[in-house]
Amino acid sequence: MMKSIFEKIQGDKIIWTIVSLLALFSFLPVYSASSNFGNDLIFSNMIKHIAIVFIGMLIMYGTHLIPYRYFKGLSIICLPIIILLLLFTALQGNVIEGANASRWIKLPVVGLSFQPSSMAIVILMVYISFYLSKNYNKKISFNQSILPLWTPILLVLILILPSNFSTAAMIFMMILTLIFIGRYPLKYLLGIIFSGLFFLSIFVLLARSYPDLMPNRIDTWANRIDNFIGEESIESNYQIIRAKSAIATGSIFGVGAGKSAMKNLLPQSTSDFIYAIITEEYGTIGAISILLLYTLLLFRIIIVSYKSQTVFGQLLALGVGLPIIFQAFINMGVAVQLFPVTGQPLPLISTGGTSIWMTFLALGIVLSVSVNKIDEQTVDYNNPLNVLSEAE
Repeated sequence: MMKSIFEKIQGDKIIWTIVSLLALFSFLPVYSASSNFGNDLIFSNMIKHIAIVFIGMLIMYGTHLIPYRYFKGLSIICLPIIILLLLFTALQGNVIEGANASRWIKLPVVGLSFQPSSMAIVILMVYISFYLSKNYNKKISFNQSILPLWTPILLVLILILPSNFSTAAMIFMMILTLIFIGRYPLKYLLGIIFSGLFFLSIFVLLARSYPDLMPNRIDTWANRIDNFIGEESIESNYQIIRAKSAIATGSIFGVGAGKSAMKNLLPQSTSDFIYAIITEEYGTIGAISILLLYTLLLFRIIIVSYKSQTVFGQLLALGVGLPIIFQAFINMGVAVQLFPVTGQPLPLISTGGTSIWMTFLALGIVLSVSVNKIDEQTVDYNNPLNVLSEAE
C-alpha cells in the first residue's frame, strides 16, 4: 500500500522535500517548547501535533492529485460558504478575559477549534486567480469588477478585521500583490489602496469611540505598535524581551536540542515565538537554515508558476503559495523585532490545527499546478466534475 502511495506522488520533488523536512523538524522545537504546559501535557501535546501534521500531509497528498483546473469551480462554490462561516464567527461575540475572541468555531465531537480566516485566504486567492485569468489581457473597468472581484474581497476583510487585524492586513497585502501580478489596471489598484487606508482610519476612530463593540482590540493593536517603536519596558514588552534573550543565548551554535531556558518564560513558545526557541537551541546556524528553506520554497513556488502552461495555473501557484512564505518571514521578523507582534504562527513548524491544515492544502494546490497535466486531449469530457473547470 505504501509503495503504491509513493508511486502516485507527483509534482515538484524539491517542494515535497522542503515541506517534509520542515514538518519533521517541527517535532523537535514543539516537543521542547511544550514543557511550558507541564510534564503531564508534553506527551499529549506532541501526539496531537504529530496527528495534525500527519493529517496535513494527507491533505496535501490528496489535493495534489486533483487537476488544478477543478479549483476554479470549487472556489465559486466555497466562497459564499466561507463568508457565511466568517459572519457566524463574528456574530458569536466570544470574549475571553475581556478580549474579543471571535475567531474560532468549536467543532463538535472532535473538540478542535476551527478558524475560518485560515481557510478564507486560500479560497479567496483561488477565486481571485480565476477571475484575473479569465480577464487576462482584457480591458477591465472598475465598475465591471466591483461585484465579481471587490465585493467578496471586501466582505472577507470586513468580517476578519475586527477580531484579527494582522490576518486581515496580510490578506489585503497578498491580494494587492496578486492583483498587480494579474495585470489589473494600476490606477484602480492605487485607488483601492488609498480607499482602504481611509476606511481603516474611519474604522479605528469608530472603534475608539465605541470600545464596547470590540473589547480591547484597538488598544491591543495600538500597544503592539507603541511597544515596537517606543522604549522597552518589562511590563509592556515582555514577549519581545524574552525572545531577544533567547536569541542572544543561542549565539552561533545554540545551547542544544531541548535545552532552552527561555521556553519556560516565553509565552506562545510553541506557536508565535517558536522561531526564538529554535534560534536559542540551534543557534544562528539553525535559524539561517530555516530561513534558507523558506527562501528555497519561495523560489520553487515561483518556478512552478513560471512553468505552468496556463495563466490560471501561474496566478494560482503564486496566489496560494506566496502568503505561506510571507507569513513565515513575518513570524521570523517578529522574533528578531523587525516587525511588531502580529500573532502569526510559523507555517509548518508552529503548533496549530486548521492553520496547519490550510497551509498543507495551499501547498497541495501548488503541487497540483506543478504536475502540469493540462493537455486538453487527456481531459475526459464525460466526467461530470469537468463542470468545475469550465466555470465562467
